[in-house]
Amino acid sequence: MNLGIIGSGMIVQDFLTIADLIDDMKLEAILGRKESIEKINFLANKYNINKTYYDYDELLDDDNIDTVYIAVPNHLHFEFTKKALDHKKHVICEKPFTSNLDELKELITLSKQNNCLLFEAITNQYLPAYKKIKKQLPSIGKISIVSCNFSQYSSRYDDFKKGIILPAFDVNKSGGALMDLNVYNIHFVVGLFGKPEHVHYYANIEHDIDTSGVLCLNYPNFEAVCIAAKDCSAPISTTIQGDKGCIKIDGPVSVLSDVQILKNTENSERIDTGNYHRLYSEFKAFTTYIDNLDFKACNKMLEHSYIVMDVLTQARKSANIVFGVES
Repeated sequence: MNLGIIGSGMIVQDFLTIADLIDDMKLEAILGRKESIEKINFLANKYNINKTYYDYDELLDDDNIDTVYIAVPNHLHFEFTKKALDHKKHVICEKPFTSNLDELKELITLSKQNNCLLFEAITNQYLPAYKKIKKQLPSIGKISIVSCNFSQYSSRYDDFKKGIILPAFDVNKSGGALMDLNVYNIHFVVGLFGKPEHVHYYANIEHDIDTSGVLCLNYPNFEAVCIAAKDCSAPISTTIQGDKGCIKIDGPVSVLSDVQILKNTENSERIDTGNYHRLYSEFKAFTTYIDNLDFKACNKMLEHSYIVMDVLTQARKSANIVFGVES
C-alpha cells in the first residue's frame, strides 16, 4: 500500500509514530494547508515521507499513490473521499465516515463503480481484544443490559463557553459528542450485536450542537445505553451484563486496554489485550486488504459502517440536530 496522508492533526501525528511498524505500507506523501508548511515539512522529515503537497488534486494525480488516508474535519470527509474515489484511489477515512447516511450511500456506490476499496478507520473493530470479547459473550449468558460511558471533558469546551466555536463543537463542521466520542460506543455495540430495532438520542444541546447525551439502542431481548460527554467527565467504562456474568471494560472502547470477565459463580478472568498501539491493528489490516484487493473483507466492514451511520443519522434526527451540510 502506497499511502498519501490527508491532514496533519493529532490523529495523523499519532498514526505516524507507528507507521514504520506496518509491513508493506509505504508513506508516499502528506498533504496540508499552506499555512501549515512548517509542520508538514517537520512531519515529512521526521517520518521519511517522500513528498509534501498543498494541493489535493496534485496529490491525487500522483500515480505512485494508490491509497489515501483522510483525516480532516468531519464535514469534509464526504468531499475528500468522493474526489479520491473519482481518481480511482482506495480510501481509508477517519471516523465518523460521513456526516449522514445519504453521503455514505453515495460513496459506497461510487467505490463499487470505480472498483476501489473503501474503509472507515475505527480502532475497536480491529483490536485483538475486541475479537476475544466476541468469543466470550456466550460465557456470560443471556444479555440484559449493555452500558457504555465515554465522558471526557474537552479543553475546547472552555473556549466554547466563551463563544469560540472550534470544529469539535461546530454544527457546521459536523461536530458534537455523538460524532466525536459516542461513535466509538456505537461501533462497539453494533459490532457485537448488529443493528438495533429502535434508536433515540437524548442530547444536551448548546448552540445547536450536542455537548453530551444519552443514546438508547433497543434490541429484541436487551437494551443498550451509550453515553458520551465533552462538557463533563466521569470514569470511562463499559459493561455487558448477562445472567451468568458480566464483561467489564475500564477505559474507552477505542482502546480496550483493560477487559475483565466477571462470572456469577466463578473467579474473575482478565483478558490479555496485548501491548498494541490502538492504531496498529487497523492499519495492518487495511494494508493487507488493499494489497490483496480483498473486496469481501471491505464489503463486510462497509456493511458494519453503514449500520453505524444509520444509527448516527437516526440519533441526530431524534434530537433535532441538523448539520450545516444538511441545511
